[in-house]
Amino acid sequence: MPGVTNDGPLTDAMPLADLMPWSVAPLRLGRGWPVAPDAASLKARWDTFVRSPRDRREALLEPSRSRTLHTAAAQLPGHGAGTEPLARAEGPCPEPVRVLHGPFDEQWLLPDQRLIDAARPELWRVADEQQLFLVEQGYVPDAGGPAVLACAVLPEGRSPAGRPGRIRPLYRRPGGAEPNVAPGLLTRLSGTYDEEVRPEDLLAWILAVAARDAKECRVPLPKDPGVWARGVELGRRVLWLHRRGAGAGRPKLPGGRRPYVRAPLPARPTELLYDREEEALLVGDGRISPVPAASWDFHVSGVRVLEQWFARRTAPAEKGTLAAVRPATWPQPWTSELLELVTVLALLAELRPPQEELRGSLGELIGPDELRGARVLPVPENARRPASVWGLPEEGPGGQFALL
Repeated sequence: MPGVTNDGPLTDAMPLADLMPWSVAPLRLGRGWPVAPDAASLKARWDTFVRSPRDRREALLEPSRSRTLHTAAAQLPGHGAGTEPLARAEGPCPEPVRVLHGPFDEQWLLPDQRLIDAARPELWRVADEQQLFLVEQGYVPDAGGPAVLACAVLPEGRSPAGRPGRIRPLYRRPGGAEPNVAPGLLTRLSGTYDEEVRPEDLLAWILAVAARDAKECRVPLPKDPGVWARGVELGRRVLWLHRRGAGAGRPKLPGGRRPYVRAPLPARPTELLYDREEEALLVGDGRISPVPAASWDFHVSGVRVLEQWFARRTAPAEKGTLAAVRPATWPQPWTSELLELVTVLALLAELRPPQEELRGSLGELIGPDELRGARVLPVPENARRPASVWGLPEEGPGGQFALL
């Protein structure tokens, strides 16, 4: 169907911004050392920082216009980092949290707003076990790859290439309360399909069919209940893979196609190559196979996922910086994560043909005129702003408290 490819005009589909109105810009870290593939490195970096003389701390911090040793910053919601200026910071490391640092790349972050140029506290206020996040990917012409990714951990949201997209939480309040969906849309869709449409169903549908052009991400809404049901089922599978099979076992390839370490990975690998003929991933002198070509060729925003994942764990760090405080040798858990990533990418690639088939057989769509008639459009402006979240007080700069 015209308008449902990553590079087409998408004229027959609804803007994602009208379906999930509230969005937040990506986090802006400002420095790389508060994020790492392992939590132990972050704790060691913090210890190095607070034990250093104050005249040394400034260089270690890597100050920016937004964050210096003397910048006041509140605690991030739900996390107990200190609020005194970093020039006087001492004590234990803030407990690292899991974040999505890039496509399919979960790492650890120090949840301390004094270290992050723009942490987007409104996202932290709604991040809990019931929350899911939809992350738009940057647009790169002719690059292919998914237009959106989903995760349960807090996403950084930066796209590997192209113009960064937006982060769209599924719920506007903690505890899975108040869906981030255009008011009246779920009721309208439930009537069309003669069954209850839940927020998770809409998220699954978006994962199955969303595409984007240079301007925005768009989502077609079919009138046919059967098409909708097929898309939701397919999107649930996509979501399960994006979340590494959370809640229902780990993703696995069929027997005989599962990747294994055939030659031990070196202590300090510096190069990642792929042998198409042998279907082998070469990690320095180490060897993993079989690795489907679809895993190696999986791109997001024009960037090969496996290469970026590897580079973020092996790229040289400048001596004397906190980023250089990291494992001296390749940790065993990274090998397990790499094997799982190969599996997830291969299984996602298998879903591309049914996704394309679905996009080509959508039939008649629900258009903006119908949604205007149902008073779903235009979306109220307050739906595009974060909800007021009342709860425990959050400590502000210098130990002051405020209710938000």
